[in-house]
Amino acid sequence: MTGRAAAVGSRADSVRNRRLLLRAATQAFAECGVDVSMHTIAQRAGVAKGTVFRHFPTKDDLLAAIMMQLLDRLLETADRLLRADDAGRALKDFMGHGIGLLAADRAFCDVIGRPSLQHANVREAIDRLCDTVEDLTARAREQDAVRADITGTDIVLLLGGIHQTAQPLLDREPRAWERFLEIAFDGLRARDREALPHPPAAHLRMADPSGVSAPSGS
Repeated sequence: MTGRAAAVGSRADSVRNRRLLLRAATQAFAECGVDVSMHTIAQRAGVAKGTVFRHFPTKDDLLAAIMMQLLDRLLETADRLLRADDAGRALKDFMGHGIGLLAADRAFCDVIGRPSLQHANVREAIDRLCDTVEDLTARAREQDAVRADITGTDIVLLLGGIHQTAQPLLDREPRAWERFLEIAFDGLRARDREALPHPPAAHLRMADPSGVSAPSGS
């Protein structure tokens, strides 16, 4: 095998191992909580323990990488929907996609989501998401599809809010969140209403080590 072929094979192995580790870690954290050992994750992935640390030097890095997968999917969807003609429908579709992701893996959100919010890469990705969703929301405002005082940060926060509202029903009815999305989006639509109080800042920050998010500047 030539040096170039060996390098290509090594990169392919690295990509495959990272994928295996992320899949194994997501399942292990969801089943056992964030205290599960890196050794256990390595065993589940079928790789050596040292391979885990080459990809993820700390458990925080591993948690952040898992969270980044969700954020990347949200960003990809938001970017695609920016090209839609109907901005109101695009905004609602983005919300439905995001809430659906949260509802599909509740263990992920409960166990992995909160601690990962303290990682710098995750916070930067959330900032990018807020910027992109603000662009989506601005287009909807321009088309009078939503109220003039609705912000992208409102939309990002509502993803979790609607998911949490539907949470007690999801075991029996996995798509119960659709009802609450309809209720919430009806409130977002443009009408003659009094101005909304306490507009959120453009980006979110992590309020405390527990991972509870709050608008910046609060």
